[in-house]
Amino acid sequence: MKASAGVTYSAFTGWSDEPTDIAAPLRGDIRCDVAVVGGGLAGMATALRLAERGVDVALLEAGYCGWGASSRNAGYLSNELAGEAEVLQFLYRNKLKNLTRFAENSAQFTEGLIEQLGIDCDYEATGNIKAAISQAQLKRLRKNAEILREAGSNIEFGDGADLGLPSTFLGGISIRGGGLMNPGKFSAGFRSALLRSTARVFERTTVRSVEPTGARVTVEVPSGRVDAERVVLATNANTRELAIGPSGVGPVYTSVVETDPVDPEALEAIGWTTRAGIVTPHQILENYRRTPRGTLLYGTRRLRGAPAGPLGAQAPDTAVVDDLTKGFHQRFPTLNYLAPQRAWGGWIAMTSFLPVAGEVAKNVFYGVSCNGHGLAQSPYLGTLLADRLAGDHPHDDLQTLWRSRPPRLPSFVLSTPVFEAGWAVDRLTDRFGI
Repeated sequence: MKASAGVTYSAFTGWSDEPTDIAAPLRGDIRCDVAVVGGGLAGMATALRLAERGVDVALLEAGYCGWGASSRNAGYLSNELAGEAEVLQFLYRNKLKNLTRFAENSAQFTEGLIEQLGIDCDYEATGNIKAAISQAQLKRLRKNAEILREAGSNIEFGDGADLGLPSTFLGGISIRGGGLMNPGKFSAGFRSALLRSTARVFERTTVRSVEPTGARVTVEVPSGRVDAERVVLATNANTRELAIGPSGVGPVYTSVVETDPVDPEALEAIGWTTRAGIVTPHQILENYRRTPRGTLLYGTRRLRGAPAGPLGAQAPDTAVVDDLTKGFHQRFPTLNYLAPQRAWGGWIAMTSFLPVAGEVAKNVFYGVSCNGHGLAQSPYLGTLLADRLAGDHPHDDLQTLWRSRPPRLPSFVLSTPVFEAGWAVDRLTDRFGI
């Protein structure tokens, strides 16, 4: 019988319920100082900060705030950059220390935001662990640890037992900052804070176009328009759906699976004593974590490129859930009796590893900060953008990310065949320990 049999599949997040207080859509024409397109973590952070600074801001969201990647991820608050350290050092040698500082500051900022806004999201400052399953991976992680430490990361290299890992994992990098949370509760708490602010929030309002018109910008929606002095595109995975959106941002579908509850003694028996999240250094990472619900969560391992047209909400593919569960049983063989209970997923934005921000046209700004690390980086980047628009001198961390347009990735790079090839390479390296 397939592992996916009996699993509840959802095109929605498994972390929280849909809100019952959906804000009314925009009907008619309005004027504002700044219009924010997109109600994910980056958009909510931008709008909330602008409202706090006394700016007349309107936020437009096609669904409801926080419904996309903001609430569908695995809940890792990471102070890392995406990508392997050796690759980042090769591509961004002159900027690596500044980029590392941005990542560290992002996690600290978001931790502070949780406390400042009083959000109950089951946050635990556990840190996270990048863990090797072969000697070859362990060797690479040791080299990566040297690079990251030199760049300013707060990390420690250790063996599996010292890091509280099951014997399947030989050791790796303990990333001391950040931790784990319920991203559904976090997004819902952020949304509540935004709705209490002076920002005007319009949900179920799809933006059709953003057009600079002289000194101002016109935002068209199905039942009206916004005349704004400036616009911020916080559209992440949906960036390609607007003609004015920056190139080089591609949507990628990721999935997570949650198990039945597990006895904590069963985890201690296999040496799994850490409460930190675990990720592997495969080309397409695997992640494993404990949840406050007493279950285990695992995900990624297999990615899917986006078809043409609007993305919309989709449930995970059964073949992907089967493969994820197979991988879970390989990493935790004594827990193979644990059945997958439910699965969900969503679209995230991918760039060339880095978060990016800039001005794509006169008075039209953007910020993209996912690549699997948006939970920490999106609130920080949105806040930095807001402060710049409110008149502050650009923060050094924002300057580090500033580009008029992100590096353009060839369309095939984020396609399903390329991801499947990456998955195949990962399975070969698993088999031969390379």
